[in-house]
Amino acid sequence: MATFLYRLGRFSFRKRHFVALFWVALLALAGAGAAGAPAAGNSSFSIPGTEAQKAFDLLDERFPGTSADGATARVVFKAPDGQKMTDPGNKAAVQDTVEELSGGSEVVQVSDPYQGGGVSRDGSIAYASVTYEVSGMELEESSREALKAAAKDARASGLTVEIGGDALQAVPETGSAEIIGIGVAAVVLVITLGSLLAAGLPLLTAIVGVGIGVASITALASTLDLGSTTSILASMIGLAVGIDYALFVVSRYRAELAEGRTREEAAGRAVGTAGSAVVFAGLTVVIALVGLSVVNIPMLTKMGIAAAGTVAVAVLIALTLIPALLGYAGRRVRPAGEKSKLLGGGRAKDAKDKAERPNMGTRWASFVVRRPLAVLLLGVVGLGAAAVPAGSLELGLPDDGSQPVSTTQRRAYDLLSEGFGPGFNGPLVVVVDAEGSDDPQAVFKQAGDEIKALDNVVNVAPAAPNKAGDTATIAVIPDAKPSSVATEDLVHDIRAAGADIKDGTGADVLVTGATAMNIDVSQKLNDALVPYLVLVVGLAFLLLIVVFRSILVPLKAALGFLLSVLAALGAVVAVYQWGWLSGLMGVEETGPIMSMMPIFMVGVVFGLAMDYEVFLVTRIREAHVHGEKPAQAVVTGFRYSARVVTAAAIIMIAVFSGFIGSSDSMVKMIGFGLATAVLFDAFVVRMAIVPAVLALLGEKAWWLPKWLDRALPNVDVEGESLAALDRAADKDDEDKELVRA
Repeated sequence: MATFLYRLGRFSFRKRHFVALFWVALLALAGAGAAGAPAAGNSSFSIPGTEAQKAFDLLDERFPGTSADGATARVVFKAPDGQKMTDPGNKAAVQDTVEELSGGSEVVQVSDPYQGGGVSRDGSIAYASVTYEVSGMELEESSREALKAAAKDARASGLTVEIGGDALQAVPETGSAEIIGIGVAAVVLVITLGSLLAAGLPLLTAIVGVGIGVASITALASTLDLGSTTSILASMIGLAVGIDYALFVVSRYRAELAEGRTREEAAGRAVGTAGSAVVFAGLTVVIALVGLSVVNIPMLTKMGIAAAGTVAVAVLIALTLIPALLGYAGRRVRPAGEKSKLLGGGRAKDAKDKAERPNMGTRWASFVVRRPLAVLLLGVVGLGAAAVPAGSLELGLPDDGSQPVSTTQRRAYDLLSEGFGPGFNGPLVVVVDAEGSDDPQAVFKQAGDEIKALDNVVNVAPAAPNKAGDTATIAVIPDAKPSSVATEDLVHDIRAAGADIKDGTGADVLVTGATAMNIDVSQKLNDALVPYLVLVVGLAFLLLIVVFRSILVPLKAALGFLLSVLAALGAVVAVYQWGWLSGLMGVEETGPIMSMMPIFMVGVVFGLAMDYEVFLVTRIREAHVHGEKPAQAVVTGFRYSARVVTAAAIIMIAVFSGFIGSSDSMVKMIGFGLATAVLFDAFVVRMAIVPAVLALLGEKAWWLPKWLDRALPNVDVEGESLAALDRAADKDDEDKELVRA
């Protein structure tokens, strides 16, 4: 592989015009596709194989035209102190609002509080439900504005009016903090590479890669049913790895220049060595992201594949566009150890003196090699302590109750809880399919009676059959809030009662609704976590055996990843569930952790953790393969790679941290989780635990059974074939000298 990539690097350097034109054309093509594509809607949320989804599909089939997946809004009214919603003036204001909302072009139905039981017992609060024919993300802005205008008109009569539901759902925004993250990355690149031009190359290529990825996602969003969150997560991961991969190639290029190679040769060597690490690091990220498909939640699968595609583009750009741009840069990108004059370069003596002194990576690695056991224990204990909060992890999906108290959705949620009880915000929909029953009406009554007898039930509405009379829906109001354990237990109790009804009558009793859907999602994700870990870690373990030709090094890499991901989950729980540092992180409301957060973090963090493992340990193995003893190889590897890996980690942390400013709670939480995970993995696991373990293992770290060594393909990540080219060239020079003599 090293030889192939070496040739690819030299080709890209020589044919820089062609390569640059290719990527510019690809960016323009993707941009044109995005510009002409319909706007991204809200990806349809389905969970194949769950009872909630089965009931939802049955509703679409048996109750056609009801827009079961349409957006909903609850307009909540509260009377002034001392008044009631049944007072003539207040009642007239509410009915005017209902009439005003009914005229909307996308409105299917508006319920009248005074005819549908929408007034609280004490008469202080009422609500009107609005159903739309399209989903929340597909609503026209005019429909949202009409909803807000109706509420404003009602407020003018003296009522308190708030709006809940998904009709006000907006496309998430990442905020200005993302730009700050890119700014931090730029500063780190300048310090690391010692040149404004060299620092600009990784930023430029990363932006090109993310531009192609995000534009392609936008162009295909409507066709493939991709949600707006998909492009945000793809840009988050693509930007981070794109900068890192380009940084490693540029850094190696400067190191090759410092050894006296020509610029074309240095470009080829950089791609042949660092590029090999980029390929395998990118492959682990792609495996982890594509592996999300095993969960069988289409939205998560699409997010993973889209992000994986962006990572693949970042790899290809690092291998081709970077050497092409280095060709354009010429002498303005200086050898390692030299800075541009603008940054204080040009003092040869100072540079020489500095080169002779051991750098920070050398000093740190030497310290770890001398005290490996102490460093190992300190790192493991520290991460173990950070992981303790993960034991209190509570999973759920966000609802209006998790919104900041400053939003109208949260205030509407609180008013409904006040007037109708906390369970009113999470009603359960029980679907009774009595198609094969002799007496469907009796089945509907039996189901309603058995549900009423269960604990934690406040109200059970009469069964509402369809036109055919073979299927009915029963609305159930729990006593507890939607995210509570009591409500989850009630869902299981209804399903258990439904199983008994099925045994006696043959009718199916299914529970659905947003609350039941959330419970099923959490359960499905929990059930998929172990198979996903086995698949992803297993495939990456095999890949790393091929890369490092060792059993213990990949095993150590996997165990280190588990430590870092558990510690990162602990930090997420501490901030977003317990509320530690919540003000600093912009968390206005704590609550359960997003259900898909653990499995998504496992996938992404594993891929990123293997990035640093490959970049760092490849340099160590390269030194060992070239004859150095294990302890010295660790020091040598850190001398050449610690600075760059540190810079790459800081850049990735800065980029991920930028997404903490997003308006979307999932993006905000994932940004924090990934930034924390990279912090733990890069600076504790890879920079401390990895060298300590390698020092303790010594020569055993590189042990591989002979039969396996013969069976594995030789991918030559450390560039041994390139060293052979050097030896052959040196021998040719010696032969020529002898001939001349």
